[in-house]
Amino acid sequence: MSSSFSVDPGVLLVGALLLVGVIASGFTSRFRIPSLLLFLGLGMAVADDGLAWIRFDDAVLAQNIAIAALAVILFDGGLGTDPRSFRSVGAPAGLLATVGVAITAGIVALAAWGLMGLDPTTALLLGAVISSTDAAAVFAALRTEPLPTRTSRLLQLESGLNDPAAVLLTVGMVEVWRADPSGWDWAGYLGVQVAVGVAVGVAVGWVGRWVVDHVRGGAAASLGVVTLAIAAISYGGAAVLGGSGLLAVYLTGVVLTGSERASRSVLYFHEGLAATAQSALFLLLGILVFPSELFGDLGLALVVVVTLVLVARPIAVAAVLVWWRTPLRHMAVVSWAGLRGAVPVVLATIPFTAGHPDGAVIFDVAFVVVVVSVAVQGPTISALARRLGVTADDSVFVRREIVAVDALDADIIEITVPGSTLVRSVTLRDDPPPGGARVAVIHRGDDTTVIPTGSTTVEPGDVLLVVTPRTCDLDELEAWSRSFLPLDGT
Repeated sequence: MSSSFSVDPGVLLVGALLLVGVIASGFTSRFRIPSLLLFLGLGMAVADDGLAWIRFDDAVLAQNIAIAALAVILFDGGLGTDPRSFRSVGAPAGLLATVGVAITAGIVALAAWGLMGLDPTTALLLGAVISSTDAAAVFAALRTEPLPTRTSRLLQLESGLNDPAAVLLTVGMVEVWRADPSGWDWAGYLGVQVAVGVAVGVAVGWVGRWVVDHVRGGAAASLGVVTLAIAAISYGGAAVLGGSGLLAVYLTGVVLTGSERASRSVLYFHEGLAATAQSALFLLLGILVFPSELFGDLGLALVVVVTLVLVARPIAVAAVLVWWRTPLRHMAVVSWAGLRGAVPVVLATIPFTAGHPDGAVIFDVAFVVVVVSVAVQGPTISALARRLGVTADDSVFVRREIVAVDALDADIIEITVPGSTLVRSVTLRDDPPPGGARVAVIHRGDDTTVIPTGSTTVEPGDVLLVVTPRTCDLDELEAWSRSFLPLDGT
């Protein structure tokens, strides 16, 4: 008798690979080697061209796994997006996510057709697959690369909003190969995708926000699961209604991030899920690709990479941002930080599963594009930004609602004071936080913890943990935190 299942060895191997990858990434980070490359390498090592421990050729299953992982990543990206970004950079980000995607796809397709002799339909399909920036890669880079607030918000919004346009182009070009859709077919498909995606995403977000704000007692410990369920409802609801589930789940995350109960534990929960999903995607990409077949398409892949990074992306960025009189050095950083990652992996499976004769070629080229973007562009964003003088703003950062203390009907807020500027020399007694809040702990330097008194002053680089009653107005607390900075910025 046996109680084992056929899936058991696979679960064991995938778990071991993920664990090895996570542990090894801690060592590779010391040498500035992106951990995602390690997962790519692990996937290639255990697949058919390597040790042949895993034989996986189910493109449909791979596509389903990739889409589910991308939904998790986009939801986390929405949670990490400041809703105020729509007011400040919504217009240019929206144009980059639509017009910019079309320009990028067109220029890449022109190079693949004119220089490499690719069939026009295949060239356009290839351009569509790699036309959008990747939310997971961009959000991960912005967590570690200090860029100006406006630039960071622009990159975040663009990467969160441009997936529907890339999906439209990819699906549309597959249909052009199969049949001959009319202009009305394209317009109708885009309209339904965007309209339903926006409507469902915002509606589910507001309902979910109300649910999260009213969870009390023991159920508060399951907020991570609650928000994950909300994300699934948003994606699934929009997709079933014919809209863009990816756009919907991103917007739901954006709306939810304004919740008064968007605690640090929830953010950490989804950051962990997104990191796992991204690692799994790159592991899957490594398993699906055949390195022995890459050499035959390497010439095409290199032409596409050079065209994308040095021609198509810069032209698309300049064509949009010139209308906002954006300085050239800022355009250069936005262009270089337009990373490719999980999205091309997902989109490359569409022509592959549709039976397109060049589906394998498109997948191989997308693989090379992703590797170059992760290995070359990602680690050098900060160096380029510093070289061009595009550095982060000096501003107080307020992490609203990092812990909900339900038993005491209180919350803990984290306030980070920039270390690169002077602050006003005023004691907490003379300028206490509003609404009955109290500064409980100040983390100063690398290993200093200060228990504040009335005579304590705030210093550059301090991280304050503030205990607030549930009735405290968080906007007032945020305004108080920004009063540390001198009005003249000196």
